[in-house]
Amino acid sequence: MSAWPRFDFAAPVPAADELGAVHFIAIGGSGMSGVARMFLERGIPVSGSDRADSATLRMLEGEGARVEIGHDPANLHLVGAETVIVSSAISESNPELAAARAAGLRVLHRSQGIAALLSGRDAIAIAGANGKTTTSAMVTFALRAVGLDPGYVIGAPLAGTGVSAESGAPGSPMVIEADESDGSFLVYRPQIAVVTNVQPDHLDFYGDVESVERAYAAFAATIAIGGLLVTNADDPGAARLAAHARREGIRVLTWGTDGEKPEADAADAADVVLSDLATEGMNTCATLTFTTNVGQVAAGESVQLRLPVPGLHSLHNGTAAVLAAVAGLRLPLAPVLAGLAAFPGAHRRFELVGEAGGVEVVDDYAHNAPKVTAVVEAARSAAHGRRLVIAFQPHLFSRTRDFAPGFAAGLAAADVLLLLPVYGAREQQEQYPDVTSALLAELVTAHGSGTQVHLAADVASSPYQLASLVRAGDLVVTVGAGDITTVGPQLLQLIGEGRA
Repeated sequence: MSAWPRFDFAAPVPAADELGAVHFIAIGGSGMSGVARMFLERGIPVSGSDRADSATLRMLEGEGARVEIGHDPANLHLVGAETVIVSSAISESNPELAAARAAGLRVLHRSQGIAALLSGRDAIAIAGANGKTTTSAMVTFALRAVGLDPGYVIGAPLAGTGVSAESGAPGSPMVIEADESDGSFLVYRPQIAVVTNVQPDHLDFYGDVESVERAYAAFAATIAIGGLLVTNADDPGAARLAAHARREGIRVLTWGTDGEKPEADAADAADVVLSDLATEGMNTCATLTFTTNVGQVAAGESVQLRLPVPGLHSLHNGTAAVLAAVAGLRLPLAPVLAGLAAFPGAHRRFELVGEAGGVEVVDDYAHNAPKVTAVVEAARSAAHGRRLVIAFQPHLFSRTRDFAPGFAAGLAAADVLLLLPVYGAREQQEQYPDVTSALLAELVTAHGSGTQVHLAADVASSPYQLASLVRAGDLVVTVGAGDITTVGPQLLQLIGEGRA
């Protein structure tokens, strides 16, 4: 695992009211702004800085924060900060962070700031390589369906609220998307932990698969005494995590599609079995059969789970939400299912961008190989016989290098594929001279699926290139964690102007 000496995620975190005035470096980011807003709601003085002005900064200012453009040590004095909160993206050379260290101010990671808000509240932490944002959103809506007002901190704005974080009612449960990418998911000490899957990712941080699995075991070990781990019996890594957690005396409930598992002992059988999984267009459904007593639900009971979102993977996310609500919080099953049946989705999770000229455009944040495969499979189902056009922007040179065959296997199911240049984020092309989108193009073509593969020169030209490729009736899905999200709206504009 990569060294991360700046933060001790195993250390206790003071309650929010003990932190004094708080300064957020890069307060305008989607993750930081939501947490800052929650501190403001608690009546705690908040200041922050960011590299550029934005509507988010103006909104925070309107809610009482003091904000400045640019990073300057003087910004620490806007409200007399006693605590500084940063994300993993902020380097030690940042002038505000360096000044805070020199002044002996308390410096917390964003996750520790969230943990400070948990005092007196049950935490439901959702982790996993894939599906944690959608599952976190589903849990939030399930709790709302039974009349609770939960807090939540999620990696994308919720449809219907437009924000990624809200405090909820005092004393209500808090739903947290727990990020494993930098080890910060160890800080929350949840009463309920959900692990959607345990798969190799973020190897630039962890180094190898074994370290990834050890990190998830450490996450399970942070569950509060008497708490619950909910995980996926179908996923090999998660199944190993479940077995390890049971040996450590942690209560574990699992879901899966195979209830028999004759080669396994009874402890390895899923507590909720999914069967009759079906998908039609943008909707999915499955039968859930409880094989053990779960909350108020008796063993042997079967119910229908219906979701207005595509992809069989969505049914796994929805089942995880059912278990967290019904087993973890002992909530009644019927309203939980009703809430999930009306689930409006989350931002950039198979989100409909719009339609023009008979072309429907969807946007998705998928950026590792299993996510991309799941999104393309969901899109193929949603296309319902239409031609499927995928525009994919690989995220990180290291991830593209490490998982190129997996990306290619998933993308080969498209009819037309436009590959944008790799979005390097924190990585530089010079470090990976041989890693380009052309590598993926060669691998997709080698699959022999007949996919029409095209390469884009840059993001700016991509809408125009897509406009030349699409035709009426197509489903277009833009996929990636970078700035590809700008491509869909521009494509729709070009089609609307008759330039396709």
